[in-house]
Amino acid sequence: MRERTLRILLSAALLAGAATFATVGDALADDAKDCSDGVAMIKAEIAKGPPKATLDKLNKALRGAQREMGEGEYDECLDFVGDAKKAIKG
Repeated sequence: MRERTLRILLSAALLAGAATFATVGDALADDAKDCSDGVAMIKAEIAKGPPKATLDKLNKALRGAQREMGEGEYDECLDFVGDAKKAIKG
């Protein structure tokens, strides 16, 4: 009886872990796409030829976002994308 209870608990724990991992994986995929889209947006804004002050901020944000994207740190990449959006709004 005790062995059966342990197997049931282990099965439940594995199932819960798998569900959590799937949710985290989906969130990472979303962040990766948002990061990539953000980098593309920054490049498009730079191509428009903004004023020097804005251009400097966009270039800094682009370097940071690309670095973090390369490291797989998508949440930090999105921080740089947010900085770029602020620079665009002025």
